[in-house]
Amino acid sequence: MCINLPPEVNSAGLVMQFEDGVKEYKWLDYTTPRIMLLLATMFTISQVFHSVLKRFGIPIFISQIFAGILLSRPALQVIKMANKIITPEHVQLIGSMGNIGIALFIFQSGVKMDLSMVAKVGRKALYIGILSVISPLVALIPTFMVPTGTGPSGFFITPLYYVTSFPVIFCLLTHLKILNSELGRLAQSSAIVADFLSYATVLLLTVSQVASSSPAQALRTLGYVVFFIFIVMVVVRPAMLLIVRMTPEGKEVSQTGLYVVILILLLFLSFARKFYSELTVAGLYIVGLAVPRGPPLGSALVNKFDCLVSGFFLPIFVTTSAMRIHDLRPQSFNIFIVQNILTVAWIVLVKFGTCSLLLLYWKMHKNDAMALALIMNAKGIVEMAFYTFASDGRYVPPNMFRFMLGIIIVMGSIVPIFVRKLYDPSRKYAGYQIKKLVDCKPESELQIVCCIYIPSNISSAINLLSISCPRNECPTVVNALHLIKLSDQATSIFVSHQKKKKNFSAYSYSENVIVSFKKFGGLRWGAVSINTFTAISPLDLMHDDICTLALDKLASLVILPFHRTWYIDGSLESDDQSVRNLNLRILEKAPCSVGILIDHGNLKRPVTHMDSSADSFSKVALLFLGGNDDREALTLAKRMGRDDKVRLTVVHFIAASDDGDVDWETILDSEVLRDIKKSECMRYEKHVVENGGDTVEIVHSMVNQYDLIIVGRRHNLECPQTSCLDQWSEFPELGVLGDLLASKDFGNKCSVLVLQQQRLV
Repeated sequence: MCINLPPEVNSAGLVMQFEDGVKEYKWLDYTTPRIMLLLATMFTISQVFHSVLKRFGIPIFISQIFAGILLSRPALQVIKMANKIITPEHVQLIGSMGNIGIALFIFQSGVKMDLSMVAKVGRKALYIGILSVISPLVALIPTFMVPTGTGPSGFFITPLYYVTSFPVIFCLLTHLKILNSELGRLAQSSAIVADFLSYATVLLLTVSQVASSSPAQALRTLGYVVFFIFIVMVVVRPAMLLIVRMTPEGKEVSQTGLYVVILILLLFLSFARKFYSELTVAGLYIVGLAVPRGPPLGSALVNKFDCLVSGFFLPIFVTTSAMRIHDLRPQSFNIFIVQNILTVAWIVLVKFGTCSLLLLYWKMHKNDAMALALIMNAKGIVEMAFYTFASDGRYVPPNMFRFMLGIIIVMGSIVPIFVRKLYDPSRKYAGYQIKKLVDCKPESELQIVCCIYIPSNISSAINLLSISCPRNECPTVVNALHLIKLSDQATSIFVSHQKKKKNFSAYSYSENVIVSFKKFGGLRWGAVSINTFTAISPLDLMHDDICTLALDKLASLVILPFHRTWYIDGSLESDDQSVRNLNLRILEKAPCSVGILIDHGNLKRPVTHMDSSADSFSKVALLFLGGNDDREALTLAKRMGRDDKVRLTVVHFIAASDDGDVDWETILDSEVLRDIKKSECMRYEKHVVENGGDTVEIVHSMVNQYDLIIVGRRHNLECPQTSCLDQWSEFPELGVLGDLLASKDFGNKCSVLVLQQQRLV
């Protein structure tokens, strides 16, 4: 934001006034355990507030504001401990640390921003972004002519009522975990447009106000901005591109390169503070935009600063900003306070109403329209930084700062609560369609979404697809989705490689996936169709991309790799808990059946030419106990068994205590097993077992005989055949038998596929 800070503001951005005049402080006095105790107190209090407020879905920065208010001088004076716990010197030092946090946060937001998205926004996002800024701005015009009773503060503060900040919207969507949802993507695109338009309008309003008193000063202001942008384009950006070119392909940027970028950032701060403080905040954003997106430089900077900024420096800034409150006593409702409250209410109503009406005109669901309109009204850390700098610069009096802090608390609390009530992204996945394998006709087209996390998943998925008997009479459509963790940018990306040119940046990330699956499709020409996609998003939101693709393609099955991988000798190679959590979310929300593939490297791909040798066969076994998941697994196994190069064995476990009573589940199980018992090319085995121990013994004897064993998940289903086995279950997402086959006791001797039938809500 654009604001002229007076020269008396110190490097911490704080104006500290003491009754006994200016004091000199020694750094040794600051670096005492008292400072550490104060920091620990700040974080502890904010966490206590957050433990309560998170139950209502309120973001953590609101808890940090409350912690700052509780540690403010007026609050401590109530308990007569103002100087015993915190002195102005301590606030000044910690405030300097907080200003580092907001500076790096703004810079990092620019690094994460994908400028190419501005040119790619759709018609809806463009109109919403423009309308969310222009409509409240027009509604605010009368307030510029009405005195506010706060001197020049009205001019500096009223723009904050209508601006829309992309970093604030991004943080809100991330907090609500709807970043990758349909509404979240539309909100991001709209926020990008509104963000740039907001900065432009604030700059124009600032220049116009200066021009009314001094045209020469206005031209000088505009000249500084243009000159700074020119320097960034012709000096900073080329310097960073040079660092990227000097970094070997596939390697991380050197530490020297990172230090050069940090040095450029520090030189900029010196330049901005000395010549034109107006560029201090907005300029950091511009410098961040100049950083080349993606690896090696953009990713390295984000990884370097992200944890330190979001976990330490930024919370300090939010807390110390709230500590600036000078008075906590209730304020009398004079005409100017009433006017400010009415102004805020009027702007929120205009912004909410115009966005909602436009979305309803486009036939959007009313709940979704209201949720998006609320998101565009969100206020957060960026607005708080503007309020803080305005207060430090004496542009607003203390009572006005307190009022604006109240706006942040109210809007930052009610917006996420109401958005969560109005919008549930998972509702579109459940109940819209019934896509089960058991309901598919034997000769119908099979739509599969195949997820790829790491390179080794490619061969595992292709080998499994090869034995799924794709034929011209019953073709398979494979939608290969390469999932990449979002770490260097704010906006998620979903790319269909059927529509994009090869020079698109996501192609290089997924080239191996695209080439491998296209080659597989060429070998199965006419029987297999291949569609490839790339999704770049945060790990905790990837399930939205997977479920949305499955819904759009009317898929009947999603295949997920297991989160563990092994070396050839059977030793553990990797154990990615974030992938495991992702798989659990997909099992819960998927709009179709889900399979988890545990590959131990022995899954063979059947040859496509005639070969009578025994080695050309793939040996597949299905363990059947009964129930929805087992019937779903049997349906897929039958499809595999139609292939001449696949030898299928169905092993049916029956409880010895079974008294022969017939219920509906038993009838369904008997129906799906009927053709297996009569088949000459598929083998059927029946085992009567007393308990889970008998089942383990039989399964243990089978693992060396088969390349792949298929089981149903049977989550939370108890039966005599698996009695007592769930007590030692390590991975509940695999079910009892799947967990048993994945355990070390079985020596990682065969690959396993665990099937879960679509869950209907």
